[in-house]
Amino acid sequence: MATLQLNNIVKDFGGTQVIKGVDLEVKDREFVVFVGPSGCGKSTLMRMIAGLESTTSGDISIDGQRINDVGPADRGLAMVFQSYALYPHMSVEDNMGFSLRLAKVPRAERREKVLAAARILQLEELLDRKPRALSGGQRQRVAIGRAIVRNPSIFLFDEPLSNLDAALRVQMRIELARLHEELDATMIYVTHDQIEAMTMADKIVVLQGGVVEQIGSPMELYHHPRNRFVAGFIGSPKMNFLDIEVRGADAEGVDVALPGGDCRVPVEGGDAKPGDTLTLGIRPEHLKLDDRGPLTGRIVVIERLGGVTSLYLEHGDSEWILVADGDVAHRVHDEVRFSFDPACAHLFKGDGTALVHRHRHPLVDIDRKENRAPSASEGR
Repeated sequence: MATLQLNNIVKDFGGTQVIKGVDLEVKDREFVVFVGPSGCGKSTLMRMIAGLESTTSGDISIDGQRINDVGPADRGLAMVFQSYALYPHMSVEDNMGFSLRLAKVPRAERREKVLAAARILQLEELLDRKPRALSGGQRQRVAIGRAIVRNPSIFLFDEPLSNLDAALRVQMRIELARLHEELDATMIYVTHDQIEAMTMADKIVVLQGGVVEQIGSPMELYHHPRNRFVAGFIGSPKMNFLDIEVRGADAEGVDVALPGGDCRVPVEGGDAKPGDTLTLGIRPEHLKLDDRGPLTGRIVVIERLGGVTSLYLEHGDSEWILVADGDVAHRVHDEVRFSFDPACAHLFKGDGTALVHRHRHPLVDIDRKENRAPSASEGR
């Protein structure tokens, strides 16, 4: 397919800088997800790649060729929007083949490409239907099929699942992952949903306020967040944070004071010294109910989800979320004891920067592309 390079991309709107010097490399056949809260600049960045917005400064290159001055229709890209944008008076087949018709592709070739895309997307039985006779998931597949028939160098998806209900979003995530594998395509996907990012991406780009906070694999961002923002944004429920005092620090770890006693977190101490205030972060799923645990809390809310149960705990001024087994028998107002493995904890400085973990998680360095099944062309 294609590679994409962004070099120091800046975008101003009326004197307000919304993209602040983004650098990014997207490799051939990668599935890259832009994720971040509303207003972080992810859709603007996508639109600049597509050519729908101009850059204020910086270069965009595809396969080493600068495309800043190339029009959207000539960039060889295909974009799937949040809105299906289907023509209501046209059949599924005509909607999927409309761009080819505009390009004056012969009817036979056009039909062949539409049928090939329909097979991939399981739309063969729906080609004669109008959009009003389709479900939301089917309409989104037609919109994706319209992109597939163009055989683009890069697929761009701008929050394509936002209009679907929860069950359909799960189904479409699976279908998009399969589509990426089958097409062996380069894909860039924009979402505000970190679950979509974690489940589909080879590489995640976390944005906030027009700045890239971190780029990495899903498990790298989960286990080794660069700062407090990434740590709090990636993971559901979100990470617990607690301001703590440093008791001591060296190159092997930092000793911190917790409500139930001191513990040693295996991070590089850096310039931390006794008396400093840091923020400890621990994910809800890394807390465990423990009758002998050093920490205590009163349950204020229980969320039972079947396989797991989230307990919202209160201890003085601190609040914790603990993810327990789904069959936990505790009730609201119960007092519980809990603990955690310090190796799962994170420490953040006052500016939000994470202290570096001494041990890199083994899953972080697994490249999903190296473990995928070979494509049909590779198998030959």
